[in-house]
Amino acid sequence: MEFLLPTLREKRQVDSLIKDTIDKVLVLRFGLASDTVCLQLDDILYRSTRDVSRFATVALVDVDSDEIQVYIKYFDITLIPSIVFFFNAHHMKMDSGNADHTKWVGTFHSKQDFIDVVEAIYRGAMKGKFIVNCPVPPERIPKFQLLYKDV
Repeated sequence: MEFLLPTLREKRQVDSLIKDTIDKVLVLRFGLASDTVCLQLDDILYRSTRDVSRFATVALVDVDSDEIQVYIKYFDITLIPSIVFFFNAHHMKMDSGNADHTKWVGTFHSKQDFIDVVEAIYRGAMKGKFIVNCPVPPERIPKFQLLYKDV
């Protein structure tokens, strides 16, 4: 899917896209082009791009790139794929019932789940909110265990 969606490999590209995306939700998928779960998510993202194009921009970020490691550490991306949302250069958070509200970890069950999440973030952002409730039912939200080092 790397050839169908814009793929960012440099910090400068990510910075520019975050800064220049105005009045739209920016969806950044952190992952690998060779990972099967990432490919499944990329397919959902690609099929949804046209439906969300009025209020969202989707881009892929290659986690193998050395320059991108700044973002990997900042957003604490330990599991891939992970999706981070922005609106007008502000990091948008989502309460999905997990301990981590900063990103979506894993894939979506359907195209409609992704569209619902992006639409909820857009509507919340237009109201001035920086954290929104997840519209996806709890049984369709990927579950993962957070492990803390040196605690």
